[in-house]
Amino acid sequence: MLIKRPKGWELPESAATPEHVYMNRRKFLAGSATSIGTIGLGGAASIGSVRTAAALDDPTADLYPAARNETYTVERALTPEEVVTTYNNFYEFGSSKNVHEASQSLPLRPWQVAIDGMVEEEMLLDIDELIRSMPLEERVYRLRCVEAWAMTVPWTGFAMRHLVERARPLSSAKYVRMETFEDPEVAGGQKQHWYPWPYVEGLTMAEAMNDLTLLVTGVYGQPAPPQNGAPLRLMTPWKYGFKSIKSIVRFTITYERPKSFWEEIQAAEYGFWANINPEVPHPRWSQAEERIIDEGSSLFWDKVPSQLYNGYGEFVADMYTGLEDEQLFM
Repeated sequence: MLIKRPKGWELPESAATPEHVYMNRRKFLAGSATSIGTIGLGGAASIGSVRTAAALDDPTADLYPAARNETYTVERALTPEEVVTTYNNFYEFGSSKNVHEASQSLPLRPWQVAIDGMVEEEMLLDIDELIRSMPLEERVYRLRCVEAWAMTVPWTGFAMRHLVERARPLSSAKYVRMETFEDPEVAGGQKQHWYPWPYVEGLTMAEAMNDLTLLVTGVYGQPAPPQNGAPLRLMTPWKYGFKSIKSIVRFTITYERPKSFWEEIQAAEYGFWANINPEVPHPRWSQAEERIIDEGSSLFWDKVPSQLYNGYGEFVADMYTGLEDEQLFM
């Protein structure tokens, strides 16, 4: 008898978006520049022109949609694209969730990515050359914010290990430090000098080389818009969302553990590891449940139990064996 054992992150098939519905939509996105329309999360917000501009102006638009990697498909309904592109944390452009319009001021070209530190040869890469040199694929990941809300998003990108391997790090390297852009004239939030700009994040080499770690270039079958971290962002779905640094300009291979943006602000609440654990609360609220963001008012968001490592433990738990003395979960 063949018994299917569901993966830890999977939900019942009844909760999934029908494949024919999503595939029809992918074909539409690939061949049309028609406005998506308007929707609001607590208010109306027109985003059709934002997504259309991102698709038409991006020099790599012909690479989308990329083939889906079914290994990481989540059997949960996708969060509506209109929500994913209008409900965003991006402190460079403000502390509210409604920063998608302000973020359009970020010029995505030209864009260069530096790789330096403990590598055989430092390099400065043009973003389009980098994207075209990598094996792009689509992965559906669960996204869990430390604020206890969650989404399910089809990201396009490439495993970070491909970039690390290209950098040829020295054997003594232990961490990858990532840094976003810094331009207060473009990003008004960076004029708030009490924040430690630029935004910095870090991973261990083991985490960076884990196949689940994705460098994102697109979303919903198109190049990503600025508010979703274009042109290059990190996605580590077993960690809280603040670890997924947006609009990256530098990767530094180093022996020293980086001190991340939120760790610099309040280490007791936002640690280096930030792995998800429902049994470890944030100092000011529980992490036992998460609210599934959908269309409409937050009053109607469904609450479901949170999962250890966001349900991805079979991919990542082994990396933390022997690190029990570390504060792995906050």
